[in-house]
Amino acid sequence: MVLSNQMIWIIMIAVMVLSMVIQGVLKSRFSKYSEVPLSLTGAEVASRMLQAHGIRDVQIVSIQGKLTDHYDPTTRTVNLSEDVYFGRSVAAAAVAAHECGHVIQHSTGYAPLKLRTALVPVVTFSNSIVSWILLAGVIFINVFPSLLWIGIGLFALTTLFSFVTLPVEINASARAVKWLDNTGIVSYETKPMAVDALRWAAYTYVIAALGSLATLLYYISLGNRRS
Repeated sequence: MVLSNQMIWIIMIAVMVLSMVIQGVLKSRFSKYSEVPLSLTGAEVASRMLQAHGIRDVQIVSIQGKLTDHYDPTTRTVNLSEDVYFGRSVAAAAVAAHECGHVIQHSTGYAPLKLRTALVPVVTFSNSIVSWILLAGVIFINVFPSLLWIGIGLFALTTLFSFVTLPVEINASARAVKWLDNTGIVSYETKPMAVDALRWAAYTYVIAALGSLATLLYYISLGNRRS
């Protein structure tokens, strides 16, 4: 079934609204679970998790910002926001363990992570020029019709990257929760909180992927109409 242009716009608007709702709920959940105390800081949780998996060549560092936590495989660093690095809460433990889940993926050669890492330089380059190519493709559609489709192809790489990211993030969260539960860092009462926090974080990646897909469908529809 081919979606109409009107239907694609409805989907894009719905995705934008859902994105704002999810971001709001995510911030609310992390704020709530940041008030639930644990004895360990996020940095200590990360250190213990890496040591438990025999990983000793990754540095844990504090960075500025909120929800800016990430693992950088190029520098072998787990970058934790100050609230997570120094925080002694369920939220801090969940985020720190999630980022360490990416480290473990890296060390074990987790296939989706390897694919995402391989796509990073391509997608970075694509993102730097795709807007201009799409704009030029629309302007010069009668002179150089293939240019718009080149732009669509580049944007498709971004969409692919968004969907490849989904299993990477979901798997990292699953590893985090399992380890936190097995070590007793989270209890019967606090485990659901960690699961909930990471679930809402995962929703942001899901909605980003759907938004990228909806935008890609719009460009394809535009290309078909102009062809």
